Amino acid sequence: MAATVFDYAEGISAVDAFYDGRPDQTAAHILIEQGRAAVIDAATAHAAPRILAALSERGIAPEQVDYVVLTHVHLDHAGGAGTLMARCPNARLTVHPRGARHMIDPARLLAATVAIYGTEATRRVYGEILPVAADRVIETGDGATIRLAGRVLEFLDAPGHARHHVVVRDARSRHLFAGDSFGLSYRALDRGGRPSVFPTTSPSQFDPGALHATLDRMLALAPPAVYLAHFGQVGDVARLGADLHRLIDAHVAIAERCRDAGPARLDRLKTGVAELVLAEAERQAWPLGSDALMRLFAIDIELNAQGLAAWLDSDPR
Repeated sequence: MAATVFDYAEGISAVDAFYDGRPDQTAAHILIEQGRAAVIDAATAHAAPRILAALSERGIAPEQVDYVVLTHVHLDHAGGAGTLMARCPNARLTVHPRGARHMIDPARLLAATVAIYGTEATRRVYGEILPVAADRVIETGDGATIRLAGRVLEFLDAPGHARHHVVVRDARSRHLFAGDSFGLSYRALDRGGRPSVFPTTSPSQFDPGALHATLDRMLALAPPAVYLAHFGQVGDVARLGADLHRLIDAHVAIAERCRDAGPARLDRLKTGVAELVLAEAERQAWPLGSDALMRLFAIDIELNAQGLAAWLDSDPR
């Protein structure tokens, strides 16, 4: 299978996972060092052949993959981990301590997804969710490190999007692999090479205070670049971080306006997030019309609204 790959410096590439058949939306990242490799976020089981093809094109066999690194266990990031681990016999899986049990026994994770999307849609989007043997799992909490052919990767606890989230710092380049903690940045919205960001507040563990703190911790490291699962490398990190702080607060304001909306709450939340997308499009001069933006953000608007609803339910004021 041919892979669509975006190569950056420092041996880092983004592999388009074609999540649910859509390009330029979800990336798995690969890091190659002295003939050894790490895959950072595995996307879905359907992405495994693309990731392995990208590695093969760069002279890396499955036996040369030392790590599959998960930023968190949401299935668009971790659904393919078991499949990839089955194909890479020497790899070990790294995951936040809160997420490890879900990789060893993914039954609850799978059941929760089936409850939302149904069995057929879950299989179509994510493929088969395979378990990972416990003795191949490394729990990487705050301050943990691993070495890829001597190259140090450091783990930072990164709650806010999810309580089982980590950010990974490559000590050599000082770049960060942020998963969903640095929001979404779709390349279709770039203007003259200038990226934009938008938060992801998907259910069910969105915590705005924790996410602000995670952003501040990331920004304090002054990374030259950050890699997002949605999608790829971004620079100009300080500007984007300020935008994320502002937009997280805007999401909280939407939620508070809808707090007492009763049965209409979710619809009002979706309307509010959609209006925020359009306002940000005007602010950033995104090069897409409103209809195209609504198509691009359709899933994100739905998930952000659901996440805000879950936060309201968990937050008694």
